[in-house]
Amino acid sequence: MRSRNYVNVIVAGKQPEWQWLDMDAAIKHCSVGLGIWEWASNDQDAEPDVVMACAGDVPTLETLAAVALLRERLPQLKVRVVNVVDLMTLQPQTEHPHGLSDADFDSIFTTDKPIVFAFHGYPWLIHRLTYRRHNHDNMHVRGYKEEGTTTTPFDMAVKNDLDRLHLAGDVIDRVPHLQEHAAHIKQYIRDKLVEHKMYIEQYGDDLPEIRNWQWKV
Repeated sequence: MRSRNYVNVIVAGKQPEWQWLDMDAAIKHCSVGLGIWEWASNDQDAEPDVVMACAGDVPTLETLAAVALLRERLPQLKVRVVNVVDLMTLQPQTEHPHGLSDADFDSIFTTDKPIVFAFHGYPWLIHRLTYRRHNHDNMHVRGYKEEGTTTTPFDMAVKNDLDRLHLAGDVIDRVPHLQEHAAHIKQYIRDKLVEHKMYIEQYGDDLPEIRNWQWKV
C-alpha cells in the first residue's frame, strides 16, 4: 500500500489458501513479478524437458499437483516450474515497463521447450501477451472456457481442463520422447477422471486424495 501511481486491488476470498512461500521469498518473488520456483523444479542440473507455468491460486495448486504426479511416475522427466504474479512481465520491455527482456524471458521459458501454462482467466490473454516471444509457438495455455455449474471445486477445474490430470496429460502429449513411454500414465489419468466423476455424483464432494492433497516432493 506504500506504492504510488498504481491501482491496488485487494481480493479477499472465503476459503483457506495455500501459502507456498515464506514472507521474504514472497516479497522477492512479487517484486520481480515471476520466477522459477526452485523447490518445485528438478531441472537444476540439466535443461528442462518442459516448463510448467501458472498464474492464479487454483492454477498454481493444480500445476504443483500435476508436477508431483509427473515426478512420482516419471522421475527422469526434468520439469521447470514458473509462477507468474504480474502478467505484464510476460510482455516485452518495449510494451510495458514491467516486461522482461527477451534474454531474460528466453532464459526462464527457454526458446524451444514445450510450455504448459495454467491460467485463472481466458487463455487468449496469455497468448496476446506473449505472441512476440521466441517460444510462443510452443506455449499451450489452459484457462477458463466458460464451463461450470454448481459442482465441487475440483470438478470446476476438470470442466475447464485446468486440473492436475489434464495438465499432466498435456505434458505427456507435448514432450516428444514421452508419448511412446507413458501409455500407462495416460490410462491412469483417464481412469482417475472417470473415478472422479463417479465419486462426486455419489457423494457430492471431491475424492479424499484431492481434498487432502499436500506437496510432499
